[in-house]
Amino acid sequence: MKPFPLLTLIAALIYGHAGLFAQKALGAPAHGISMHGTLKHKPGFKHFGFVNPDAPKGGQLVYGAIGGFDSLNPFIVRGRPAPNLRNYIFESLMTRAYDEPFSLYGLLAKTIETPEDRSWVAFKINENARFSDGKPVTVDDVIHSHALLRDKGRPNHRFYYSKVSKVEKIGDDTVKFTFKPEGDREMPLIMGLMPILPKHIYSVETFEKTTLKAPTGSGPYLVDKIDAGASISFKRNPNYWGRDLAVNRGRYNLDHFTHIFYRDANVLFEDFKKGVHHIRLERDPNRWAKDYDFPAMRKGLVKRQTIKLAIPSGMNALVFNSRRSVFADRNVRKALTLIFDFEWINRNLYHNLYTRTRSFFDRSELSSGGKPVDEYEKSLLAKYPDAVTKEIREHGYQPPVSDGSGRNRNARRKALRLLIKAGYILKGAVLVNKKTGKPFTFEILTARQDQVRLLLNYVSALKLIGIKAEVRVVDSAQFQQRKNTFDFDMTDNEWRASLSPGNEQSFRWSAKAADSEGSYNFAGVKNPAADAMIEAMLKAKSRKHFVSSVRALDRVLLSGNYVIPLYHTPGQWLAIWSHLKHPSNTSLYGLRLDTIWQQPDTK
Repeated sequence: MKPFPLLTLIAALIYGHAGLFAQKALGAPAHGISMHGTLKHKPGFKHFGFVNPDAPKGGQLVYGAIGGFDSLNPFIVRGRPAPNLRNYIFESLMTRAYDEPFSLYGLLAKTIETPEDRSWVAFKINENARFSDGKPVTVDDVIHSHALLRDKGRPNHRFYYSKVSKVEKIGDDTVKFTFKPEGDREMPLIMGLMPILPKHIYSVETFEKTTLKAPTGSGPYLVDKIDAGASISFKRNPNYWGRDLAVNRGRYNLDHFTHIFYRDANVLFEDFKKGVHHIRLERDPNRWAKDYDFPAMRKGLVKRQTIKLAIPSGMNALVFNSRRSVFADRNVRKALTLIFDFEWINRNLYHNLYTRTRSFFDRSELSSGGKPVDEYEKSLLAKYPDAVTKEIREHGYQPPVSDGSGRNRNARRKALRLLIKAGYILKGAVLVNKKTGKPFTFEILTARQDQVRLLLNYVSALKLIGIKAEVRVVDSAQFQQRKNTFDFDMTDNEWRASLSPGNEQSFRWSAKAADSEGSYNFAGVKNPAADAMIEAMLKAKSRKHFVSSVRALDRVLLSGNYVIPLYHTPGQWLAIWSHLKHPSNTSLYGLRLDTIWQQPDTK
């Protein structure tokens, strides 16, 4: 071989950016990536399907909510971050298409490259990408962000990004992540959604400190005004680098977006009626049923509708902390689930507007509800014959159904039999532990005033079988702290779900997460079958096997009675002042605020 070709070959192997050899090292670049199947939007597409590409720019939106904030850093555990920072200030290498189950398209990254086994991923940075201070987004910023979030970020960031074994800078504009053996097929997408922070602003030394200093990112908005804890305003960045990208067309239309915080839900609603803020994604069925007959509504100034959703309902539930001895026995958890009288509660408290939740992925093809196990599920569950009950194998979870009278005697008899099996006996009107004589008592922790009526009804029902439960209402900061440290007996929680669940399921249900403070495994699930189903889900290559794996996980979790499933709405309840408009073709996930626009001839 002649010297020159040999040197060329060596250089190519070392640096990986010399024409043909770089192409072999990195594979073929693509404009996007799908978790399963093919991309909906082809190269050169003009806009997503859930936007109005001709929406005018300008105007403002004011949004009201219960809560507050004391930090403008959304990536650390300390403090309560202000909302929308992640969406409006900090961008990722790629952005999600909300008209597909789980697909990403280039944003800060121009292209993505990954092999068939997805053991690594490479991103080529868009040469036009800029932070709001005008400095270019570079490979060094990406590498710095990964290390910063891996070592100093929130628990979910540390969990995901620790699966990277090596980070390489390839040429001036490409970064490559190689994954550890415990990585999975979702990891290229996880890295694509990693927020990118400017290295010249965010240092290792100061990153974990809460701050109210306006952040610097690359996103479409800038922080405009801050009233600490009370409100935060964003203004559209006139120099936003990505305004003409196809993934942004029809989005980020408003010049100003303000988020106002309230302590009282009634005051919040009264201000909406007056037009102080302009949109409500209603969650209270009582308000939805009774309180929308006000002057602005009658005049047509406020519009109300139910937007169809194509995503799973997720799980809104009362959570047993199985780390606590009182809830360590599945028979106890099953017994207390029987006592919850949904039919009475839905009719008397919620105008029969809710649907009982039967799955962690209800309202979608991912749900195991009403379905027998398929052959692939059987193969996954074969090593864990006791992980799923016979009933749930045959037809999914069937919640107990009462006659709605409030007496629920049949459920009480079944519950007492299970509690006796778990080692409890009735002494008079008090249920006690047969060995210790200690009464069965526990606390229900919540921060939601709107949940108190439901919880008090449940407490009254428990009293009829000799259990003393108390409701403890705390402020949002204390609530979050106690949940982060698993300092509760029972609490309420909502796990949202997508059409393509992935690594977040490990953060919610794995044995490792059960021992990690700050994780979302509030129930303390340590179930080898759950871990195995999550692994199968993450390794699935076809949509068919993926769906079966998710259903198998669903069955394992439901069979463990780790939560008392509550209910979900039939769609997204929206009330909006008429000067604001939104696309008729909303996303699979419902209305997205970044697609709203204001009519030019309105205030």
